[in-house]
Amino acid sequence: MSQFLKSFVKNESGATAIEYGLIAAGISVVIITAVGLIGGKVEATFDTIAEKMGAEG
Repeated sequence: MSQFLKSFVKNESGATAIEYGLIAAGISVVIITAVGLIGGKVEATFDTIAEKMGAEG
């Protein structure tokens, strides 16, 4: 049983997977925030264009 515990303690693949998961989560938060900020500006631009073209909405 002690050999199993020694190999379990030395195994770092779980920690690496968690680190990659945290990095992916951080990148996702940045992307979602950027899309949210840019999305409002794009919507305003399209509203302005539609207004100048005389569209009703």
